[in-house]
Parts: sequence; structure tokens; C-alpha cells
Amino acid sequence: MAGDAPRAESLVQDLNKRFPLDTQVQSLWLPAVRAQLALNRKNPVRALNELRAPGQLEFGLIQFANSVSCLFPIYVRGQAYLAAGQGQQSAAEFEKILENKGIVGNCCTGALAHLGLARANALESSSSQGADADAARVRALAAYKSFLMLWKDADQDIPILKRAKAEFEKLH
Repeated sequence: MAGDAPRAESLVQDLNKRFPLDTQVQSLWLPAVRAQLALNRKNPVRALNELRAPGQLEFGLIQFANSVSCLFPIYVRGQAYLAAGQGQQSAAEFEKILENKGIVGNCCTGALAHLGLARANALESSSSQGADADAARVRALAAYKSFLMLWKDADQDIPILKRAKAEFEKLH
């Protein structure tokens, strides 16, 4: 997500080699990183293939750690559906995150899921007609408002916040 693909690829290879039998590494973390790499390369189909087997494991906590799960595989799948132009599927993934705030805790995916949901509904609005388009637009506006409310005290020059505000205004 930080844009350092060579380092991410190196870490994937290292983790795969060192933890070949670790369920969380093999089923959650490596597919999520590979999917994000595919998204960075503008290949949402490959990203979705990396994350094609969603399941209850995605909602699991890290064993023996006082930690939360950021639900990264779900977040990246939502982003991949969005990049593939599949608004409804994307919205469903971001909803999973928003419905499980206790699992996500204060991870960035919790806040960014509001923006993802807004974008998914905006996409759905632009690809639908009539009442369906109107309903998706209303959902998009509500999700944008939720995101902007969460970030109301943030530095106003943050690029993602500036883009979100511009998208919100355009949707109005």
C-alpha cells in the first residue's frame, strides 16, 4: 500500500519460505499483499483471484497477541472489486468491515472502508438508472459524509481527504 513493490515482493518471498505451514500467513497475509501488488499494477482480476476464497478465517484475531485484525484481505478485495467496476460487490466487502468495528479497532481500514463504500455506491449510481441510481447516490453521499466526519480534524492537505472532498462535491 506504501508503493514499495520490490520490498513487498521480497517480503512475500521471505514469509512464504519461512512460514509455509502458518495458516494466517498463507491464507490471509500473503494473498492480501499479492492482491495489493496486483492492484498497484492495475490488474484487479489478478487481485481478485488472489483473494477468491473468502471465509470466516478473515475475521480471526491473531492468536496469543493482544491485537486486532485490520481485515486487510476484505479491504483489498473491496478495492479490487472497485477497480474492476463491480460496485455492488465492492460495497459488500466494505460493509463487512464497517459491520465489524470491534475487530478492526483503530486500523486505517476502518476509516477507509467508509470511503470505499462511498466510492462503490457512487460507481453503482453511475452505472444504474432510475430509482436504483438515486438510491445508490444517497448511500454514496451518506458514506462520504461519514468519512469526512471521521476526518474533520485531519490535516486538510492530505491527498486522500482532498480527493474524497472533491468526489463528494461532484456527487452533489
